[in-house]
Amino acid sequence: MGEKVVAGPFDLSDRQHYRDKLRQCLTGLARLLEEKRFDRPKNLMGLEIELNLVGQDGTPRMMNAQVLERIASRDFQTELAMFNLEVNIAPHRLGGRVFDRLAEELRISLAYADRKANELDASILMIGILPTLDRDDLVSSNLSAVDRYTLLNDQIVAARGEDFRLDIEGVERLECSARSITPEAACTSVQLHLQVTPNRFADLWNAAQAVAAVQVALGANSPFLFGRELWRESRPPLFQQSTDTRPPELQAQGVRPRTWFGERWITSAQDLFEENLRYFPALLPICDEEEPLRVLDEGGVPKLSELVLHNGTIYRWNRPVYGIADGVPHLRVENRVLPAGPTVTDVIANAAFYYGVVRALAEETRPVWTRLPFEAAAANFDAACRYGIEARLQWPKRGRYGGTTEVAAVDLVRDELLPLAEAGLDAWGVEPADRDFYLGVIEERCRRRVNGASWQAAMFHRALERGLDRDAALAATTVRYRELMHAGEPVHTWPVGLPEPAGVR
Repeated sequence: MGEKVVAGPFDLSDRQHYRDKLRQCLTGLARLLEEKRFDRPKNLMGLEIELNLVGQDGTPRMMNAQVLERIASRDFQTELAMFNLEVNIAPHRLGGRVFDRLAEELRISLAYADRKANELDASILMIGILPTLDRDDLVSSNLSAVDRYTLLNDQIVAARGEDFRLDIEGVERLECSARSITPEAACTSVQLHLQVTPNRFADLWNAAQAVAAVQVALGANSPFLFGRELWRESRPPLFQQSTDTRPPELQAQGVRPRTWFGERWITSAQDLFEENLRYFPALLPICDEEEPLRVLDEGGVPKLSELVLHNGTIYRWNRPVYGIADGVPHLRVENRVLPAGPTVTDVIANAAFYYGVVRALAEETRPVWTRLPFEAAAANFDAACRYGIEARLQWPKRGRYGGTTEVAAVDLVRDELLPLAEAGLDAWGVEPADRDFYLGVIEERCRRRVNGASWQAAMFHRALERGLDRDAALAATTVRYRELMHAGEPVHTWPVGLPEPAGVR
């Protein structure tokens, strides 16, 4: 959805023409795969982080256009709502001291952006869901002033034909309705990109799906929405419900949601793009003038614009991406599982663990997806979202007899997945100092059973014990989170409790 689109009405012929163009694009992709036209291995990874703008009191500030004008950098872009920004880090080659370099680039970028936001009495915050958000903050009038967001909202609302229902039952229960997709803007995430060759795509995507639950358990950072304590990672149910084009009758019939874990392991990237065409009607039937098959016949590289746009309106937690760089097509796995934050160190530790473990799992002689039912991977994802660092997951038993067993996520990571992540980072050529430092952050998080979500919940309840009401406790939690986020020490080291007032010992 990063491309500029122009809002306008669509008629029946637009949708039929768009579907025809999608089929041409899919045929073009198949030909590119068959003709081995894709880029050679470059071990490239990329990183995007969605951010919140808050005031000194921790509440959202609806001023991304003004802050972006001050920042004046192409690395920063608008996001769905006026309190959102996104920072994009240029692709890096996996290897050497890449994670330290990424951490330094992120610190510099975020510190600069925060200084510019401070000029407008705002601050940058990396967090999965801002605890101080109110339902009145998430209304269509607070959508960013960008055509593509308005058009996407209008099309999803029209497809659904009625209000969106939010119903999430966790520690507490939230039930409410929304007239637009704006509640989706509450969800701010980290997106990890990995460029892969076509013959490795399926293995890496399957590996990413298998460990998605573990990523969430380790990195959960979204326990609050609209003043309620919900799931430890409330983004997935919120995102699904706030983008759901299905009225209740279609849900009852088993029609698939546009925010989707998936339903099977794959054998090719083509499987995912075919599912997108088969299961999901077009939301934005905007056609390019390109004739992709003619471009191929003439020896060129087609943009496959319709396929790319359609793919951007289907929110898989691991999304296939088709792109072109320097005139050569490539494929990427876009991992969309993780919430933003809490600190740069935590974000980079999560990335190091992910890139290491998917490499190792993809190269196992008996891959995990041949031993773990897909339904179990989907159930694991749900459990990790609900319980975070305390989740228990199904995982293949060790040994020759097969089957699965239930294991605590932290034990699975420490006993089995951290050694695999270490081996995977070695295979990428990452230097031991980088590998050991960032995987050490993950190990300590597991040992102490502390992540962003558990810290937020503990801090909130401590504030309540101090006599604050719910709104004040959530604000105090957010303000303290901002202080510690900018201090930069990883979240497992954060103290729980409100600082004593000045002069009190």
